Amino acid sequence: MRKYVFLLCIGLIVSVQALIADVRLPQIFSNGMVLQRHQPIAVWGWADPGEQVKVSLNKQQKETTADSKGKWKLALSPEEAGGPFQLVVAGKNTLKLSDVLIGEVWICSGQSNMEWSVANSDNAEQEIARANSPRIRHIKIPRKTAGQPLDDIGEPLEWKQANPQNVGDFTAVGYFYARELQKQLDVPIGLINTSWGGTMVETWISKEALEKDKSLKKAVQVFENVPADTVQKNTNPNRYPTLLFNAMINPLIPYTIKGAIWYQGESNAGRAYEYRTSFPMMIKDWRKRWGLGDFPFYFVQLASFKAAGGTSATGSTWAELREAQHLTLSLPRTGEAVTIDIGNTNDIHPRNKQDVGKRLAAIALHDTYNKNVVYSGPEYQKHKISGNQVTIHFDHVHGGLTTKGSDKVVGFEIAGADQKFYPAEARIEGEAIVVSSSSVAQPKAVRYAWADDPGTSNLFNNEGLPAVPFRTDSWTPVTKNAVYELKN
Repeated sequence: MRKYVFLLCIGLIVSVQALIADVRLPQIFSNGMVLQRHQPIAVWGWADPGEQVKVSLNKQQKETTADSKGKWKLALSPEEAGGPFQLVVAGKNTLKLSDVLIGEVWICSGQSNMEWSVANSDNAEQEIARANSPRIRHIKIPRKTAGQPLDDIGEPLEWKQANPQNVGDFTAVGYFYARELQKQLDVPIGLINTSWGGTMVETWISKEALEKDKSLKKAVQVFENVPADTVQKNTNPNRYPTLLFNAMINPLIPYTIKGAIWYQGESNAGRAYEYRTSFPMMIKDWRKRWGLGDFPFYFVQLASFKAAGGTSATGSTWAELREAQHLTLSLPRTGEAVTIDIGNTNDIHPRNKQDVGKRLAAIALHDTYNKNVVYSGPEYQKHKISGNQVTIHFDHVHGGLTTKGSDKVVGFEIAGADQKFYPAEARIEGEAIVVSSSSVAQPKAVRYAWADDPGTSNLFNNEGLPAVPFRTDSWTPVTKNAVYELKN
């Protein structure tokens, strides 16, 4: 009897303790983290309803009260770059996070070419051996899908320093990006790697954003009729829309960030025209939800790859996806790294991630950090038709136009009213290109690098950056009628 009473008392004590909720932080907050400098620092979590919560960092302390659902949030005042500091969160219990740095925090997202690790990149052995950047920190968000927005990652996370023990597992594009930034800025850099190979853009967009588009909302309506247990058992991130937004983006909000870098699009090439809508939609959706205004969003244009072998003659879905990406520059504070010269004809995963990171970093250094660096190759500006010749003018010439690999300019095509393209003879005249073809007496359009695999296209500026693929026509794309849909 006494044993029974003793066990009953123990059970009651455990039950009472279970009702007392410890102050808790999201998993993204952990030892070794990087917090964003020069902006209010969002800190949030959970506690007992009505519990007082105090947060201290460096020389400041602020407090708030958990709401009726036990949620709390506050914003610490902006801090200068530095550290290491200790972040202390105190309620009925106290949490102490050590080795906290303050610097620049960037989201790294997309599909496999963003997820691609340093260990699988060019010169991996040397890159890993010489990694000695303890103020570059990386955290990997685990692959997970969810039918509804999650408020936290369901497992412990770890911020890791860029050293030979860790850096092999870092996102390669993100690491080489961070390395270039740190050379110029000399501040800590934090990388939040939330990426998943082979994923479509629609899975990274919230349901509410998709519902605002008359075409994309049809898929959401189908998705809403899928039984919840079926969605919960699903592990395919492309099976339904919004799954990765729910599980791998929403739990990160409102962690204060500087901006995002993005490498994705291969899985959307078949619906490239629709990407003109879905990609800007995702950017605007993230910006709205983070509440940090139009934060910088820089992306990688698709590299060269044979894919389906598409050309101007047969139709190129990859060229149309690159065009959709380029059109996204109409959004404020966006930037595009062109990579057609560093792709791999036979491999969708080019190993040269160093130059990808450098080109993204050049955009950030110029646009975000106001450094005087060249960040773009020649970009089509205008053209003039005169007889059987077309003269094309460019922005971002930066010292002049040049070629690589050959003295001959390669990659231009020209067409007449019949919309049949022929390889063009092209020559550099000052800061312009003049193209013509003996097969086209009355030219109507010019295209450059318009193919799935335009890797032989060789126009650059004298700073070594490749010209942006373009077309002067507005003829109907081959992906015009391809739409995202789910079957019942």
